[in-house]
Amino acid sequence: MTANLAIDLDRSSPVPLYFQVAEQIAEAIRRGDLPPGSRLDNEILLADKLGLSRPTIRQAIQYLVDKGLLVRKRGVGTQVVHGQVKRSVELTSLYDDLRRSGQEPATQVLALEPRLVEEDIAAILGVEAGSDVLYLERLRFAAGEPLAVLHNWLPLNLAALTATDLETRGLYELLRASGVRMRVANQRIGARAATQAEARLLDERRGAPLLTMIRTTYDDQGRAVEHGSHVYRASHYSLEVTLIER
Repeated sequence: MTANLAIDLDRSSPVPLYFQVAEQIAEAIRRGDLPPGSRLDNEILLADKLGLSRPTIRQAIQYLVDKGLLVRKRGVGTQVVHGQVKRSVELTSLYDDLRRSGQEPATQVLALEPRLVEEDIAAILGVEAGSDVLYLERLRFAAGEPLAVLHNWLPLNLAALTATDLETRGLYELLRASGVRMRVANQRIGARAATQAEARLLDERRGAPLLTMIRTTYDDQGRAVEHGSHVYRASHYSLEVTLIER
């Protein structure tokens, strides 16, 4: 923890000590005294400095981890998380949005293959159930941190996509370069708890809150050209919507 960060405890207060510690660290993060990426002392040192028990410090840190302000990294320690990615709800790709905001996007392609389409997705894409579609699964990073797991289904032969292309360019950019003219999308945003597999990919605990986005994109002829089902770390990501009175 930075040397100039002071934590004043009121031991006569009914407010639990762990909560006092957590709130003062959170306030230091909000003020910028603890910038993104800065490390905290380990629990033993913090407990010794503040004259508190190690379980009390552990509870305070876990509270801030659950709020998305701190992250534990194996071999590194406890750090202030990088600033949350804020994204406007528009017909744009996450890759392009991150690049425009200077968030250093990176992509790991986990799957790129034809797959038998399930009945519900077949109906969305307007193909016969049991036929093949192109399935993509990607892990998206921002500023070196895992941010989202992206699942997409596309009609076969819509565009010639390679793993190399998808690691260096956004899906929508690649589709547009292939002549696909995307015009409109239906989108649904929700939330749920992370599965064990998602938690492992996103460096979160199982059950951590995730934002979900399901989107179907149509071209200028009204044909479905892409269906996506994505999950995002709620601690690192938010969506912004501008509302206009009609």
